Amino acid sequence: MRGTVEFRNVTFKYEKAEKNILTDISFTARPGETTAIIGSTGSGKSTIINLILRFYDVTGGAVLMDGTDITEIKRKDLRKQFGMVLQDTWLFNGTIMENIRYGRLDATDDEVIEAAKSAYADYFIRGLPGGYNMEINEEASNISQGQMQLLTIARAILASPHILVLDEATSSVDTRTEVYIQKAMKKMMRNKTSFIIAHRLSTIKDADLILVLKEGDIVEKGTHQELLALNGFYKSLYDSQFEDV
Repeated sequence: MRGTVEFRNVTFKYEKAEKNILTDISFTARPGETTAIIGSTGSGKSTIINLILRFYDVTGGAVLMDGTDITEIKRKDLRKQFGMVLQDTWLFNGTIMENIRYGRLDATDDEVIEAAKSAYADYFIRGLPGGYNMEINEEASNISQGQMQLLTIARAILASPHILVLDEATSSVDTRTEVYIQKAMKKMMRNKTSFIIAHRLSTIKDADLILVLKEGDIVEKGTHQELLALNGFYKSLYDSQFEDV
């Protein structure tokens, strides 16, 4: 699998619902490219990701992976192609080594450590009591939010998926850790098909394609500069985030 994702005239609504969640959505995301999805709450951002992962099937149109309708691919095989780094980090009660290795259970210790280095996590792990063998407690309260995020990035790097889904995850970390997270995510996205659910528009200026959603429709799409030149909805959102600056 290469990882080209195409939405072809996709419509979706929940069973028995009268109103569509998405209406006639079309775009293509290719390997090595980043597709950012922006819009207000309820605009359909998460629904696009849920359809790619087949948590739901489309009501109309089709989602294709490398030209194949994803309804012809087993869900388990489809989801193996994905790595996810979400705002809500998930770690379990176990060692740091075990938590990173969850990305690929047959990985060696050296491979886990290499993934941690790529995620800029090795430096803080070695400073913890026990290092990679330190046990994360049930509430994961013995490491910081930023450290948790770097561990989930290391886990995704170890899995080496074809497609990445990134829900911006730097809103609750300090500036220094945010820099590490951004650098780790950029390294992880190299040569992958990447989707970013964007909240802060400053973080997606380099995206290859930005989809602007409003009430289930793509109202604008293009690069950052193209969308600013339209002087439309995207520009008003961008200006509103920076008016104080």
